[in-house]
Amino acid sequence: MPLSSQLSLAPSPRSAADARRWIRAACLKLNRPELVEAAEVGISELVANAILHGHGPITVRLRGTASHPRVEVLDGSTEPPVPPALAEVEEDDADLLTTFGRGLAMVARSATAWGASIDENGKIVWFEPAPELREDGDIEWVIDQDVTDGPDNPGETATLVALLGFDLRLYEALNRQYRELRRELRLLSLAHQADYPLAADLSGMFDDFERQFPRTYHDQICRALEQRRASTDLEVPIQPAASSLFVTMGEMFDLADAFCRAERLLAMERTPRQREFHSWFLGEFVRQIAGGEPRRWPGAATARSASNVS
Repeated sequence: MPLSSQLSLAPSPRSAADARRWIRAACLKLNRPELVEAAEVGISELVANAILHGHGPITVRLRGTASHPRVEVLDGSTEPPVPPALAEVEEDDADLLTTFGRGLAMVARSATAWGASIDENGKIVWFEPAPELREDGDIEWVIDQDVTDGPDNPGETATLVALLGFDLRLYEALNRQYRELRRELRLLSLAHQADYPLAADLSGMFDDFERQFPRTYHDQICRALEQRRASTDLEVPIQPAASSLFVTMGEMFDLADAFCRAERLLAMERTPRQREFHSWFLGEFVRQIAGGEPRRWPGAATARSASNVS
């Protein structure tokens, strides 16, 4: 079982047992048998909360690093997680609570760190399993959120970069990968700064990278997606000084792939097609800032053909 695998769950009481079996296997594959008990208790409580208070789909997955594995439960609700209250539970759910509905306090007792992420698609509640259950749950939440905004006005010195044949499907897949990697660095810097001292610096580098893209860049992509287009042409004003940052970020993404392959990061690496597109994307900024002519994404014709077929 790949460490980056995930498990989709139905909203039923038996899902907790499925989740416990899954996380036990994942901990053993990590050679971390001491984490099994806390991981099983914590994941049961989070699955219970997702069933009782969240919305489908429900997914469990493993993220973080081998030294600090993080168990995550995702559901489609954007409401902050709350402990299950017995008074609010229907009679049909009584067995569910009796078995594993003891609330988020048990998650805290099972964890060395825990917290949540909430965005427009739902929420992720996570915890890092402790070697043994704690006597108390006095651990503060770690809340991670992305608040970086690009410039409204890039300025008169900006270079207008043309991204021709920009593949929207590859972009969406890459954007999901990027947000995962971005979140990993942010959480490592928040929860384990002493163990990963470079995480904060790398997270700051990602902030700088995101700030290079003006709002018009995102607006163009959103309009093309709303039109259900497979590809589009973009014009992006970028400050010339950002060229070296784009080169560095390309190296960083390659390094992240290597970490994923080595299971030092418990996430999925980019596919060869995604890497090719990413290299073209970053390379166009560097080339055009240096005075080069725009080069259309080589896969643009394929993207248009796929769109016509569908």
